Amino acid sequence: MRIATFNVQNMRLRDGHLDGARDDDTPDRPDPALDDADRALTAQVIRDLDADVLILQEVFDRATLDHFHDQFLIPAGAQPYPHRTCLPGNDGRGLELALLSRISPLAVVSHASKTPADLGLSPPPGQDPDAPVFRRDCLKVELPGLTLFAVHYKAPYPEASAAFPVRELEARATRRLIERHFDDPAQAMWLILGDVNDPWNPTRVLATASILPPFSVNLMERLPRDARWSYHDAWSGQYGRPDKMLASPALARVCPHAVPEIHRQGLGLEATRHSGAHLPQTRHHRPHASDHAAMVIELPLGEGD
Repeated sequence: MRIATFNVQNMRLRDGHLDGARDDDTPDRPDPALDDADRALTAQVIRDLDADVLILQEVFDRATLDHFHDQFLIPAGAQPYPHRTCLPGNDGRGLELALLSRISPLAVVSHASKTPADLGLSPPPGQDPDAPVFRRDCLKVELPGLTLFAVHYKAPYPEASAAFPVRELEARATRRLIERHFDDPAQAMWLILGDVNDPWNPTRVLATASILPPFSVNLMERLPRDARWSYHDAWSGQYGRPDKMLASPALARVCPHAVPEIHRQGLGLEATRHSGAHLPQTRHHRPHASDHAAMVIELPLGEGD
């Protein structure tokens, strides 16, 4: 089973056209040709992943997801994804978690409405106890033999110190959902994946500490340290590792040789730390597929590994 995650950077359908991989929420001197070139690259990256199940971050809605699938992904040569989901979450711009799957999910459950009280958690000082915990959502996807918890946590800006307790609560809430779903989480088969938005250069314990080892096994640590980066900011030149795959101890034990692949071929050419090939259409700074790389892992479940 190939499982992937990809932050596709603000994918939104407007008047029959997709926004490109850019951070503007509203059109500003839009260039449809450039936007289309970005999304053609996004589709090529996803085609190359050849994932059975793919979690996307920053998709506006189901109509956006279907348009991208039909008008970009299939023409790029990808095999179809008949099971597609993009549920409303809490992002003020409408950029949500989405699912593309070739495996029929047993269930797809949103937790966008959950509050700290719902989960038996105390909010940090100054945070509304009746406000939703997740800035977007925590999407539970139940598959045969594996449960995914897809996330996209609060980014550490514009004020990193203010974002820290928000992201910390999101991580604690994700852990609580897992603890409530399984009688013995360490022996269950689950995977947390997505953009947890840990900062580039943390100066203290990570806000996501509650879901990191020993609660989980960080599969990214199976890669060499300097090969774990999955994000490049063109304006600051910073590289980051916000994208994660955190396996239950049982899943990590069953798949001891499973190592994430990071697909950076769609990043802009200014991401010079990437020494491999770029897709031919990439330029400085655009066209590019996203400011994030995509990640995929082969989990040999049910294959006697």
